[in-house]
Amino acid sequence: MPTPSRNLSLTRQLVLPVVGLVMAAVLANVGFSAWLAARRSAEATQAAQQQVADALRASRMSLSAAVLDALHRLTGNHFIVWNESAQRPGMATLTAATLESIDAAMVAAALRTGSGTFGGRRYRVGAVQSEGVRPETVLVLTPARSFLATTLESVWPVLAVAAGTLAVLVPLGLRTTRRLAARITAVERHVARIAEGEFGQTLAAAHDAPTDDEISRLVDGVNHMSVQLGALRSSLVAGERQRLLGQLAAGFAHELRNAITGARLAIDLHRRRCPAGAGSGSLPDESLAVAVRQLDILEEEVRGLLALAKPPARDQPATAAFPVDRLLEEVRDLTAPRCDHAGVRMACELPTDLSIIGRRESLRGAVMNLALNGIDAAGRGGTVWLSAVQAGTQIVLSVDDSGEGPPDTVRESMHEPFVTSKPEGIGLGLAVARAVAEEHGGTLDWEHAGGRTRFAISLPAQTLKRASTQDADVPSGGADHSRPHRLEP
Repeated sequence: MPTPSRNLSLTRQLVLPVVGLVMAAVLANVGFSAWLAARRSAEATQAAQQQVADALRASRMSLSAAVLDALHRLTGNHFIVWNESAQRPGMATLTAATLESIDAAMVAAALRTGSGTFGGRRYRVGAVQSEGVRPETVLVLTPARSFLATTLESVWPVLAVAAGTLAVLVPLGLRTTRRLAARITAVERHVARIAEGEFGQTLAAAHDAPTDDEISRLVDGVNHMSVQLGALRSSLVAGERQRLLGQLAAGFAHELRNAITGARLAIDLHRRRCPAGAGSGSLPDESLAVAVRQLDILEEEVRGLLALAKPPARDQPATAAFPVDRLLEEVRDLTAPRCDHAGVRMACELPTDLSIIGRRESLRGAVMNLALNGIDAAGRGGTVWLSAVQAGTQIVLSVDDSGEGPPDTVRESMHEPFVTSKPEGIGLGLAVARAVAEEHGGTLDWEHAGGRTRFAISLPAQTLKRASTQDADVPSGGADHSRPHRLEP
């Protein structure tokens, strides 16, 4: 499923609003600064005119061209001595051409509005009555600065600061949003993979990303969800496989049980028809006894399949308490024909005063499955050891063999049904043994060390009926039942 990029959307949502806010703030500052500058310029012009007017009123000297010129150089204002009777300008600091263009109407309008244009230049106009020897009316012309010049002079610091801020903010904002967008896009793609069924994978955090921000916590949550979904899927697959296995095992067990029953009936019928020693000089035939033992082994396999198909409930009462040594003896006797045929030596260390409470047939079938696997793994000339010890509060039923151990390709999944390294195997022996161990509240574990491979069923304390003897009671050369041990052939 294609995943659309979200970089542009994040840029619009993060960078553009910030830049817009900065620009709005800059424009507001520029407008306010322009208004304030224009107001202060007008106030300054009016104050300058007032100072000049006050100075002229207070002056007692007669106004002359030299005096007006000195005032012009000092203040920057132009002065016109207005002749009231002739309604025309007299002495002035303006050029003659400018004075010729001035008439009474222009002066009246300028005095009424407070400003006027003379000689192509705009001035703020004020009139003052000098109190010298000869009182005269003097027009004070203060050059009016342009609004644009006043505005630029007042707002350029604000514009400079805003430009510098934007020059730093925009690249930094773009870099930050790109980094955030890349992290969010990675999370989005990871979620899309999870939605497509790729469970169990995790997303690594970016090297330059904070380790405790919201996105990092989101990544941790998504990774945890992915792992949990992977485990849940594995559990569902295992449950479905177990259900199908149960149905298949039940069908196999039914057919095998019918075949075993028919074989036993045939052997019993043959024994009645041909009793041992009926002919003169004939020796007892042990082949029928071997066949019966092989049928017993097959019947244990059938019981294991039935236990795998319909495991009893945990709270179902235990059938009986039985001694562990008798259990191992039965496994030894049942597997003896297979050992003879395979050329494998079977060593059995029988514990004393050690009994457990459980389902005898199920446990016997589980241990026998482990023993049969051990015989196949040991090979001709190899050895298989059966043992049982009390390790703390647990009872450990162990089957050791001198083989090389399971191949690396199946070590992680060999307890699953139909997983086997044997060309002719179906991969149910360990699955049955583990199901029996879990049925009794225990576990099935294995290890390969010291040239031996051990499969051990560990049962909890509630299966222990009577503890074995203490270390002091163990006879010399006997097995120590207080901890797991290895038996020597």
